[in-house]
Amino acid sequence: MKAKIGALSIVAIALIAIFMMIDAGGNWDYVLPRRAKKILAIILTGCIIAFSTMIFQTITNNRILTPSIIGLDSLYMFIQTFVIFVFGSTHFTLMNNNVNFLISTGGMVLFAGLLYKFLFKREGQNIYFLLLIGLILGTLFSSLSTFMQVLIDPNEFLVVQDRMFASFNNVKTDLLITSFALVIGIMIYFWRYIKYLDVLSLGRDQAINLGIPYDFVIKRFLVVIAILVSIATALVGPITFLGLLVANLAHQFMKTYQHKYLLLGSALISVIALVGGLLIVERVLAFSTTLSVIVNFIGGVYFIYLLLKENKA
Repeated sequence: MKAKIGALSIVAIALIAIFMMIDAGGNWDYVLPRRAKKILAIILTGCIIAFSTMIFQTITNNRILTPSIIGLDSLYMFIQTFVIFVFGSTHFTLMNNNVNFLISTGGMVLFAGLLYKFLFKREGQNIYFLLLIGLILGTLFSSLSTFMQVLIDPNEFLVVQDRMFASFNNVKTDLLITSFALVIGIMIYFWRYIKYLDVLSLGRDQAINLGIPYDFVIKRFLVVIAILVSIATALVGPITFLGLLVANLAHQFMKTYQHKYLLLGSALISVIALVGGLLIVERVLAFSTTLSVIVNFIGGVYFIYLLLKENKA
């Protein structure tokens, strides 16, 4: 297992080194600081998406689900569209990335907190009921966003459209310090619960029989997932299939139930996919397409493969 982690680490470090040094032309003082900020943002985003999806799939016992099913991506777009619809695209909440980040993240975490508080009010509430409610609310947010988008000025719709897709070529690097501080705080909080993931992967009944305080632990994991997804979405925009792709590839490659290896492996695969994909987009395809389009295309095809595979099983 350590050999696999080592191999993934070597590939990830090699790709990062190539990204940092390729075509620098000797202008290290100019090139390195800018590329370093971009690569840090990509690594942070990749690790966040991999962690949140792996935890989400474990607590739901379903490998074709991602946290986006509870409607956080749709809520992000609803918040962005609502602000432009009411205040216009030149309002300071949109012009200032830090203010926009706090509003978006705060809104998504507040929504997740209210959803969990309401649905877990009674003991023994099924987590699939929460997913169903999240799916319905996500559809509601998406419909409201579309309604406002057809009413706003076409020029302002272009601003909304710019935020509808994840952009790894225009990462909000000025949010790096805030994001890193939040993620480090969450990881310190999350560390005490990581030991439960291996048992939770056995299912709800088995976990309860083995003495896990199921509802208590699940609530904490869901809050952690909501915060991580909020940070990733606010940093680069909504991206649907990356988590699905890297979490399932980690399961297939690592072939273990131990989450200390699965979490690390999925994070490294995510970094390899993003940095390698970005190199291809920039150096091979000459920006003729975007990384999010490639990730969503490959992820979509892989999603169909997983559905067909599960159907045959």
